[in-house]
Amino acid sequence: MDNQPHNPFLIAGYYSPDYFCDREMETAKIISALENDRNISLMSPRRFGKTGLIHHVFYKIAEKDKNAVCIYFDIYSTQNQNDFVKIFAESVLGKVEGNLEKTMKQFASFFKGFRPVISYDSLSGQPEISVKIEQETSEKSLQEVFSYLKQSNKRCYIAIDEFQQVSEYQVKGTEALLRSHIQFLPNVKFIFSGSRQHLMSEIFLSAKRPFYQSTQTMSLDAVNRDRYFEFANSHFQKNNFSITLECFEAIYSQFEGHTWYVQAILNRLFEYRREINNTDIIFYVIRQLLEENTYSYQELLNAYSDVQVNLLRAIAKEKIVTQINSGDFISKYRLKNSSSVSRALNKLLDNELIYKSERGYMVYDRFFGLWLQR
Repeated sequence: MDNQPHNPFLIAGYYSPDYFCDREMETAKIISALENDRNISLMSPRRFGKTGLIHHVFYKIAEKDKNAVCIYFDIYSTQNQNDFVKIFAESVLGKVEGNLEKTMKQFASFFKGFRPVISYDSLSGQPEISVKIEQETSEKSLQEVFSYLKQSNKRCYIAIDEFQQVSEYQVKGTEALLRSHIQFLPNVKFIFSGSRQHLMSEIFLSAKRPFYQSTQTMSLDAVNRDRYFEFANSHFQKNNFSITLECFEAIYSQFEGHTWYVQAILNRLFEYRREINNTDIIFYVIRQLLEENTYSYQELLNAYSDVQVNLLRAIAKEKIVTQINSGDFISKYRLKNSSSVSRALNKLLDNELIYKSERGYMVYDRFFGLWLQR
């Protein structure tokens, strides 16, 4: 089986350190924390490389300790505690023992709140597990999964991505419930990863919340430009062509080092299998990507009011807006009054079309922002 990607500039998934750029300091920092019994809360905007970094950390941990159990799951799609327990159980069961059939034999002694079902993937033939969690037994089921982890006595590392979702559940209490179990799991360490910084900060930095000061907090910056260029050019050169520093800097600057967007452009350029020595081709590729997404962007705008769309376009044209309610900004783009701008902004923030960084408000999807500028 060929385990090498056909294009070294990945825009999804993780293969190996050969296709992962830099993050050496962050990797070492996370591994050191986990190995010294500190949980991690990891924050950054989406598409900045959190998930890739987590898988890279797990790859390095597995290299050092073949018996370590590394489990990753994403809870962005969950709507309530029940959904969370279901994904958690399905992600954990069978992973600790490494054998679903062996785990099934232990169910009678560990799991009273639910019964798992094993099925087999029709294409790969690999066993898969699914569980049904009843709302009235979700707390008991969660306790059983934690008990299963604890009794294994194996060193486990669990990454829960988009962890801020637990704060959005209508019925509160999931944070306190998780904290009450996690603090008594000496053999299990956690990475809590999230992209909505204000919600993650509330969970881990507010004295009123159960997870207050329970983790080592980390945030991600852009990958160093020089290291990124070395990484990119080395993959081009391995295939007997190259990319000039000027061309790479044009990509890096356009997206301020935002990992996924840089990767997306490099992926398209690599496809040409030729020398990349003129910035014209960079902007041609960007235009091509925007045109491919035109229909979906237009459909997206159809779901919003004129006030919201006008505000979205105004922010895109400014790139960064520090004072969203300033008279100058409102008059420049002929927006309505300050209160209508605030209402529109809240809707765009809630739906994650707009992101608030330390520098100000910006369109979350960089390609969408460029499309709106046109």
